[in-house]
Amino acid sequence: QVQLVESGGGLVQAGGSLRISCVASGFYFSNYPLSWVRRAPGKGLEWVAAASNLGNATRYAEARKGRFTIYRDNAQNTLYLQMNTLSPEDKARYYCVKLQTVNDPIKSPRSQGTQVTVSS
Repeated sequence: QVQLVESGGGLVQAGGSLRISCVASGFYFSNYPLSWVRRAPGKGLEWVAAASNLGNATRYAEARKGRFTIYRDNAQNTLYLQMNTLSPEDKARYYCVKLQTVNDPIKSPRSQGTQVTVSS
């Protein structure tokens, strides 16, 4: 049974940084690419970034390039998202999603997510 558990969210001031994590179980972690998606209040699901199964190839939504870094530790079955220079527009619930390929279209999450709130 695939399980993805996000953590690390919280309240941060605008301009600050936060690192969120996703611990996976129930599948062979290093075989699958993963992505981060987010949902802001009153808005639809938004794709954030994706990493290949070994983490050597990454993709970012244009607005997140240079501010966010996705990486993974396959030995720990953990996916990370380092977020810098956060703005109130980044306030959202963040989810990790298991993919079949790194170029998969956005997929709805099946996990609880972690809330990121950015104060102005």
